[in-house]
Parts: sequence; structure tokens; C-alpha cells
Amino acid sequence: MTHKLYLDNPYLREIDSRIIDKIYKDGKYYIKLNRTIFYPHLSGGQPGDKGTINGVQVLEVYEEDSNIIHVVKENIHSDKVILNIDWENRLDNMQQHTGQHLLSAAFYKLYNGETVGFHIGQDYVYIDVTLPELSEEEAEKIEVYANRIISSNFEIKSYYIEKNDINKIPVRKQPTVNSDIRIVEIDNIDFSPCAGTHLGNTGEIGLIKIRKWEKYKGNVRIEFVCGSRALFDYRWKNKIIKDIGLLLSSKDTDVFEKVQILYNQKEELEKKNKDLRGELFRYKGDELLRNSIHINNTPFITKVFDDTDLKEINVIANHLNNICDSVQAYGSKYENKGQFLISASKDLNINLKDILKEISGEFEIKGGGSSQTVQGGCSLEDLDKLLNKFLERIKNSISLN
Repeated sequence: MTHKLYLDNPYLREIDSRIIDKIYKDGKYYIKLNRTIFYPHLSGGQPGDKGTINGVQVLEVYEEDSNIIHVVKENIHSDKVILNIDWENRLDNMQQHTGQHLLSAAFYKLYNGETVGFHIGQDYVYIDVTLPELSEEEAEKIEVYANRIISSNFEIKSYYIEKNDINKIPVRKQPTVNSDIRIVEIDNIDFSPCAGTHLGNTGEIGLIKIRKWEKYKGNVRIEFVCGSRALFDYRWKNKIIKDIGLLLSSKDTDVFEKVQILYNQKEELEKKNKDLRGELFRYKGDELLRNSIHINNTPFITKVFDDTDLKEINVIANHLNNICDSVQAYGSKYENKGQFLISASKDLNINLKDILKEISGEFEIKGGGSSQTVQGGCSLEDLDKLLNKFLERIKNSISLN
């Protein structure tokens, strides 16, 4: 069984060790050591350590039958090896994991919210707490409480107890093992069964910052950062707010109000623009109607537009359908793709959906619609032929009627 030195002293960065077993499989070497400082990946929700063995990069670390398996790409020929872990990565994991214990303790003590889910992501950390909702005021209260404990620099210690002794301490959650239960204690504030690596005191967490939260499966999912991640989070946000302030010639405390004003102005301009474009396309529709041809006293309107979205063409079609019985066949060469919209008034007794189904066997079409209006996409090369085919079928239907 591998001696897990990271549980005894998580601050060890380099040690000597001995290879006791090595297997070559699928182009990689799977190594067991008599002792290690490498924490296995996702053991208890914590990411694994990064580092090297005799200068060879460790690709993966996992636990198997109480042994820690180290996966490397290159062969290591010596039985005696030197292990080095990436300290910045280890410290980051300890800050996030210890911060999670503290934040979970804060939710439990202040609002009786139990942590039922935990994940350390690449950028952010998440816990799921058994609360129906969380207000801004409650989140702020949690933050203040947790960060006061950080600034008080309470001692963090770990030790083992047996199952029979578990009732002697106020554990926040029940252990998942029956013997050699490892307890991580924050100086009589929080007691939690855990096999992770943790800091020696709360001051090393640095800072806990809740970023946001949302309802998730009946609970509340909290996204937060600790330590160096919190500093990085503050750094990029401060830069963005500062840059926005310079852009708007505004103090950083006033940027939200300025942006809100600009956003409202944009919404108003977009609405006016939409109304004006709608009016413009209605005028275009009237012009198309005046220049249309008539078959059996029914206006046939056809037009191929350049760089016009079907949503705008729909404005024309709806406008003309409201003022007269007509057949409309429109195409658009939009973003290097062909688009079509075919519309016929209800009184003409034409089922365009059936015609679309028939034509689909002759062209590569993506689209659909109703008996009165169909639309979709096709290749630019087929667009004109497709419109002509629709008009031909519609003319035949009108003649039959």
C-alpha cells in the first residue's frame, strides 16, 4: 500500500521514493511507489496533483486498491526516484478545498443549509446547498462571516477517529467509510470527514468571493472562488470596469447607470428602426403588387432579394395577404445561401405544404410551413429554378380549380 505523505504533510513539494511496480500498457507506464506526495485525481472531489518523477511529466494520478498509480509517457529506468509536484497547482487546490469547507460551514451555521454537492472546476468552485433560494443580503452575510474567520487565522488540523467515536464530535456530515475516518477541523468551528489536502490555517485561504448562484434540482448552486482565483477574478473585473469608465468618461461607481442609459437608448432606436423597416417593406410590397402579373385574376408576385432575411420578407408577405388575394414567391441570396418563401391566400384553395413535399424530391431543400405559407433554404444555384417550379405547380393548381 502506498504511503500517502500528502495526508501527513500537504506542504511537501519534493521527496525521494522507490518504484515497487511498473506496468507498460497502451503506450504508457503505470507506476506504483512505496510513498508519494501526488494527490489522486478527483479523490473526494479534488483535482489531482501535477508534477514530475525524475523529470518525467506525470500525466495522471489515481487510486486503486489503496495504491496510488502514477501514469507517465516515458520509461523511468531507475528504481530510486525524485518526486516533484507543481506547488502553485497544489496551493490553488488547497485554497479552493479549504475555502469550500469554510463556506459550507457558514451556510450550515447561519441558515442550516447542508452541502450536498461539490466540484472544483478549472476556473470556479461550486457547491450545492439545501436551500430553496438565496437572497443578495443572505449571500453577503455568508461572505462576511466566512471572511472574518479567514482574517482571524484559525488553525486547521486533521486527525483520524473510529466509527464508534463519530458521535463525540459535531461533524457537519456523516462519513462514507467505517474505519480510519479522517476529520478536517477548523479550530472548533467546523468538523468534516475529508481525505483532501488542506491549509494549515484559515488565513492562507486569503479571500472567499461568491460570484453568483442559481436554483438547481431543488437546491441552490453557489459559484465562488478563493485565494489567488479571487484575486484574478477581481483583477480582470476591475480592468473591465476601469476601461468602460474611460470609454464613457465616467467614474467606475457610475458605469452601470451610464450603461443602463445607453442600453435603453439602444432598445428605443432598435424599435424605431424595426418600425421604419416594416413601413419600408410594406411600401416595397405595394410596389411589387402594382407590377405583378395576373393569372385568372390572381396577382402573381415574384422577387429575388439580395442580402435580405426571411423575417423581413415575411413583413411583405403578411402585408399583401392582408390587403388582397395573391400568390407570392420570394427568394433571397442571404449570407451565401439561398432562401425561399412562398405564400398563397387562403381563398385560393392551394396547399403549398403538399407542393413543397412534391418538389423536395427534385431539389435539396430544408424547410417547412403550412398550407398557405412555406419557407426554407436551398443552394444558390437552385434558387431560381425552385421558385419557377413552385410557380408552375401553383398555376396548374389554379387552372384546375
